[in-house]
Amino acid sequence: MYAIVDVETTGGKFNEEGITEVAIYKFDGHEIIDQFASLVNPEKEIQPFVVKLTGINNAMLKRAPKFFEVAKRIIEITTDVTLVAHNADFDHRMLRLEFDRLGFKYERPTLCTVELAQSLLPEQKSFNLGKLTKALGIPITDRHRATGDALATVKLFKLLLQKDIDKNIISQSLKYFKPLEIEPNLKLILENIPTSTGVFYVYNSAREIIYISKSKNLKKRVTQLFTDSNKKSKEIQSQVADVTFEKTGSELISLLKEYVEVKKHLPYLNGKMKSTNFSHGLYLEVDNQNRTSLQVKSAKKNPNYLLTFSSSKSGTNFLEKQQSTINEEGDEISIDSLIQKIKDDYSLTGKNKIIVDRGREITERSVILLENGKITGYAFVNLRIQMTDITMLKGLVTPLDGSKQVTHIVSSYLRHKRVYQIIDL
Repeated sequence: MYAIVDVETTGGKFNEEGITEVAIYKFDGHEIIDQFASLVNPEKEIQPFVVKLTGINNAMLKRAPKFFEVAKRIIEITTDVTLVAHNADFDHRMLRLEFDRLGFKYERPTLCTVELAQSLLPEQKSFNLGKLTKALGIPITDRHRATGDALATVKLFKLLLQKDIDKNIISQSLKYFKPLEIEPNLKLILENIPTSTGVFYVYNSAREIIYISKSKNLKKRVTQLFTDSNKKSKEIQSQVADVTFEKTGSELISLLKEYVEVKKHLPYLNGKMKSTNFSHGLYLEVDNQNRTSLQVKSAKKNPNYLLTFSSSKSGTNFLEKQQSTINEEGDEISIDSLIQKIKDDYSLTGKNKIIVDRGREITERSVILLENGKITGYAFVNLRIQMTDITMLKGLVTPLDGSKQVTHIVSSYLRHKRVYQIIDL
């Protein structure tokens, strides 16, 4: 027996959100046999972006029942069933969070239709609920409302059950969650950690750094470490005596700082930093007939690459995407034009630039200095003259070693994400 669930929330800080709408359809594998849906007064403001997304606003919820008024019905319809949702971790976490506030431990086995679809329908281009149901011809109404999304998930789940002939994936995908519990000493540590972007350091009782990591939301990441049950998290939970942090504002600065700090302190729980290493490069190759081509090859022995990649696959994907580029006339661009485009748009070799991004505060900007293709330092500035006056900027920067690894981190980030501004020197 299954209970297909969808909840809408207020948005906001991790584990501080509230449910604004819930829809549950009890499903026996063939048809819906019971259902419950209701708006919920979260007793807190809804984030503006959520109002725009769902259409649910604060005025609509003033007379809606509070969660404790619908809790009994939710327990009733989800007893002795497997909870099914599209991104089940989120929906189940929100239900557990609301019941936890009432002093009730809510535990249900779960199935995630995102994970099931990825296994059973690997040919699909997207596993977003709206795009996936459209690709499969499943009708969906009231997108981003609990009833609409839950009903679409019922139809999707029915299809997935039919696809899973041997029922192997269904049984392997069952997850059993324990209540969100954090030891009292860990709660005290969490109180002082902000939701900002930055780098954090985990210390043991001997004041040794045992783990360093970056995050776009420091509190969320540390909370995950304090509640997860994997080997690393369990070890951190048993040893942690303190957690300190440094705000960076910029995700790119946090990546650089994480790399530098891990390299400096070598915390034993960090292991190898696979996410920031590169193994392959994009090279210019000239054959016997003097024809030029671009090739992705191992970067271990040849440093004369245009770009670096964390794997052969990521390099190949990048190159294929660039080769598919067409010009305004609709013809494929020439190899010489493609090479020049890659040099201009993506390569940092020999270039002098100032990379400007968000700072730690609203009035501040982060700045990364690139000189002759090497990342030489970063700084936080409040005045534009501090970033445009190169002599002044050099006096403010925290030095970086300009290594190939540091350059790879910046180059890779700029290929995938935006920053506020890039100034050519």
